Amino acid sequence: MSEVARLVVWVRGRVQGVGFRWFTRAKALEIGGLRGFAVNLEDGRVQVVAEGSRVECQSLLDWLQGDDTPGRVDGVTEIWDTPRGMYEDFAIR
Repeated sequence: MSEVARLVVWVRGRVQGVGFRWFTRAKALEIGGLRGFAVNLEDGRVQVVAEGSRVECQSLLDWLQGDDTPGRVDGVTEIWDTPRGMYEDFAIR
């Protein structure tokens, strides 16, 4: 059985107003098994919270750090944690 994890990510760059949250949700649904959300922060970053298998969370993180995201990602900060099980699906907030 795969280890279950919680991934919290803050994405810096030109990530608001470019469909970043929508594409993040679409990628999470494509990966499958992820629950959580993507939200714009007042300081211009996007926060992404994902819970699922560690492999699925890592796939989302790899995508967030890659060159296939909308806008321009200047940096990604992540924290791995214990899942809280609070989410029914993957939402845009």
